Amino acid sequence: MAKAVRAGGGREARQRPPAEDVHATELARLRAEDTAPRPPGWQLSLQAVRRFICGDGATPAKVVCAPALVERAMVTLATSRALLLIGEPGTAKSLLSELLAAAISGCSTLTIQGGASLTEDQIRYGWNYALLVAEGPSPRALVPGALHTGLSEGRIVRFEELTRCPLEVQDSLLSVLSDRVLAVPELTGADGMVYAREGFNLIATANTRDRGVNEMSAALKRRFGFETVFPIADLEAELALVQREATALLARSGVPRAPDPEVLELLVTCFRELREAVDTEGTGMERLSSVMSTAEAVSVAHAIGVKAHFLRGDAGQPEDIVACLAGTAAKDDAEDLARLRRYLDQRVSRRSGAAWRAFYAARHLLTPQ
Repeated sequence: MAKAVRAGGGREARQRPPAEDVHATELARLRAEDTAPRPPGWQLSLQAVRRFICGDGATPAKVVCAPALVERAMVTLATSRALLLIGEPGTAKSLLSELLAAAISGCSTLTIQGGASLTEDQIRYGWNYALLVAEGPSPRALVPGALHTGLSEGRIVRFEELTRCPLEVQDSLLSVLSDRVLAVPELTGADGMVYAREGFNLIATANTRDRGVNEMSAALKRRFGFETVFPIADLEAELALVQREATALLARSGVPRAPDPEVLELLVTCFRELREAVDTEGTGMERLSSVMSTAEAVSVAHAIGVKAHFLRGDAGQPEDIVACLAGTAAKDDAEDLARLRRYLDQRVSRRSGAAWRAFYAARHLLTPQ
C-alpha cells in the first residue's frame, strides 16, 4: 500500500522512527557545514550525503557497503534516471534507500510497499468520496498518493519490492519517469497535470530471489540505473554492525545489556558459513535454500537477548542460537533442517572452544518441539 506519512506527535512511543528523525542532529550539522554545490532540489550536496551515509570521522558508517556504490547511486539520482537497488534479501537495500531519501529530501516516508494487491490508484492518488459525491472531482477532494506528493513537492519516493507488483502497476511508472508528469484525468486545466518539481526522483528495491515473479519490462529497466548491494564481505565489519544494531534493538525492548560478545561472534560466523557455503578453513559445504542474511542475524541476536534477559537473566548462551536456527533457516525447505544437522555434525563438532562445544552439544534443539 502506498504511504505518504509525515512525522508527527508521539515520537517517544514509535518503535521505528524514520531516518530523518533518528539522525536529525547530524543532518542539521551537515546542512550548516555544507558549502559544496548541490543538485537542484537537494537539501545536501553529494559530498555531504556521502559523509552522512558512509561516515565522516565523527560518526560511524550507517551502511556497510563500498563508498563507490553510494557515489554511483547519488549520481544516478541527480540525473533524470531512477535508481534500482537489487540484491539478496537482508543486504540493507531498504536502509540505504531510506538514508538516501532522508539526506536528499529530508523525508524518507514517501514509501510505496509493493505487493500482489497493489493498484495504480494506491500509488498515484485517490479521492475523499464524501467530497467527491458532494462537489464532484476537485483538488479539494483529491487525496495525494506517494507519487503525487513526490512530484508536487520535489521529493524522493521509495518503492519497495518493485518486482512483486503487477505489471500494470510497474507500467504506470513509465510516463512519470520519462515525462516527469502525472496526469489526473478527472480534473481539468492546470489541476489535471502534476509536473515534477526539482528534487523528485524514485528509488526502488528488488530482491534477486524474486526474479521471475513479475519481471520488469525492457522499457521500465531503461529508466533505472541498477546497483547491486552485496552481502558484507568482511567478518569484523559484519560483527560490528550486528553488535551495534542488536544492542539498539535490545535497548528498545527493555533489555539494558548488550549481546554476549562470544555468543555474537559464534552467531555471525555460523551465519556467514551457511550463507557462503564455505567454512572458516575454506572448505566447501552445503548451501541452505533460506537466506542467512546480516539482517536475519540481527533479528536472531535480538531474539536471543530478549529470551535470555527476561527468562534467565543473562546475556545469551550458544544453545540459544541452535534453538533459533530451526525457525530461521528452515522456512521454505524441510531439507534445510537436515543440512543444518550435517553442518553441526561435520563442521561444528571439530571446532575448539567452550562456546563451539556448547553450540554442538545443543544440536538436539534443531528438532521442532
